[in-house]
Amino acid sequence: MAVMVETPPPQAQAISHSPEPEGGFEELCQVLEQVDAGLPDGYRTEIVGGNVVVSPWSQCAYDYIIESVIEQLSPHVPDGHRLRGYPRLFSFPSQEESYGPDFYALEWAALKTKGIYAPGDALSLVGEVTSRSTANTDREEKLEVYGKAGVPVYVLVDVLADSVTAYSDPSPDRGYRAHHQVKLGDTVHIPAPFDCKLDTSDWEV
Repeated sequence: MAVMVETPPPQAQAISHSPEPEGGFEELCQVLEQVDAGLPDGYRTEIVGGNVVVSPWSQCAYDYIIESVIEQLSPHVPDGHRLRGYPRLFSFPSQEESYGPDFYALEWAALKTKGIYAPGDALSLVGEVTSRSTANTDREEKLEVYGKAGVPVYVLVDVLADSVTAYSDPSPDRGYRAHHQVKLGDTVHIPAPFDCKLDTSDWEV
């Protein structure tokens, strides 16, 4: 296991290497917590492919997109769920991954737990806005993990490819079996349990 630092913070040299944990995913989560505690504001940590990955938070235009998603989709969330865009780590133990999506909807009562990890099975929707440092992970690894974990909807705002894709019909074997992709600026249908339209016409990056 290595701690991978994208656009390193000032103290990156002190955290960029770590011995491989012997206790598997649980110990890897403990390593993440130690790394996260030493980071300056503006950075986040995730477990991706068996590594603790440190990446900077996104540019302001991305925040505009995230807030637009929250405003448009909040009226359509399932009962007992809420849509948020602030940092929260979700754990997917069966795949030994832990992600901090850019926006998400979850069963609100699931946050009544100790520690920094919320259960991935409480999610009804996750969303990522790509950057150059995270694009491949968002398009491939997270797509597979979210689908196999049973998250009903994954919204990928791929600003580099000028597209927005809503993935649905998750499968434990194949990730997602259905998707609806539009050009960035068009309207995309967000499937059940939301079943609504998402207007991206003023999303400029």
